[in-house]
Amino acid sequence: MYQSMTYISIYTSLVVVLLLWLGSMQNPFKAAWIFVKELIFSRKFLILFAAMVCVLLMNKYELQFENAMKFSGDFTPDIFGLEGRFVHHFQQLFYTPWLTPILVFFYIVVFQTILISSVGIYAAKKNWVWMYGTCYAVIINYLVAIPFYLFFPVNEVWHYAPAQVTFHMLDAFPAFEEIYRPLSGLNNCFPSLHTAISVTVSALAIRSGVKSWSIIAPICGVIIVFSIFYLGVHWLSDMLAGLVLGLTASTLGLRLARRTLRNDHRYVDTMRSGLNRY
Repeated sequence: MYQSMTYISIYTSLVVVLLLWLGSMQNPFKAAWIFVKELIFSRKFLILFAAMVCVLLMNKYELQFENAMKFSGDFTPDIFGLEGRFVHHFQQLFYTPWLTPILVFFYIVVFQTILISSVGIYAAKKNWVWMYGTCYAVIINYLVAIPFYLFFPVNEVWHYAPAQVTFHMLDAFPAFEEIYRPLSGLNNCFPSLHTAISVTVSALAIRSGVKSWSIIAPICGVIIVFSIFYLGVHWLSDMLAGLVLGLTASTLGLRLARRTLRNDHRYVDTMRSGLNRY
């Protein structure tokens, strides 16, 4: 399934369309059009969205910054000393061959689609506070995580021999190291952004009042968090740090969104309804 990033992009696009439809119960292309109009007619959202893209690009080039720094620290033994072989026992308990490709799909494809779909769903519902809040929360997640990746490197569990963990990702995605690894550093573990973003999207969805999305997003989030242990990628410590980061980012993101939109006449009605609900 994963012969190149082109295939992954195609799967991502198809799943985004599906989630936009299921999450908003509207034409997914309508959601995309409303989002584009917001970018065109709202300078505030354009600046916010551009800031989010810049932060995501920072994460993309973080590996280059890391190589340039030549920082030799490794905190993996300290993490192992705290939790031991938790992930090893997790894999022993849950490993099932037919489950592996499903979890790889959630880890690689669904992870990014729930984030993209969130913005589109809130645009379709004209739930501006949550749309802005999602963008703010993503920025917070990455701005907090990137310094840890640079100055607190922790290797993935499977790569640390004493942990005795199998990298099941290769069972369904044999070319992972060649195709996907350039986007995901081997020592970019703490905190787990797969956890942080999944928790952020889920927490916002539950509070958004969008019924279908408040069910779909948390289910996807739980499966993604399950996959980080099953596939042998993250430590329990990574997940717990990601959980705290995701909950914090979602709360701060909503506060920043409300403050941003407070005096904007285009959002007065939705701001009032949102404040009345929560």
